[in-house]
Amino acid sequence: MQAKYESAMVFSVADGDEAVKALTEKFDALIRENGVIENVDDWGKRRLAYPINDELDGYYVFTTFTAEPTFPAELKRVAGITDGVLRAMVIKK
Repeated sequence: MQAKYESAMVFSVADGDEAVKALTEKFDALIRENGVIENVDDWGKRRLAYPINDELDGYYVFTTFTAEPTFPAELKRVAGITDGVLRAMVIKK
């Protein structure tokens, strides 16, 4: 039984635009392998509310998708061990 989820990810901009693009594509592909993407809201580069790892800016991407209930935990795990991901959150809508 699939459910609807939303992920919010903030990527580091310290490594440049190519690194951000690679991270965006990596997580889009991971979600597509395990579910169906309904919407991607790319906010782009924004000032962080507070410094994270001595960085003041981050690249924000919000993705709405449907997937099996076990997938969000895997998505959050992969985001947690991926270099360049400053913050990641997955919620059930």
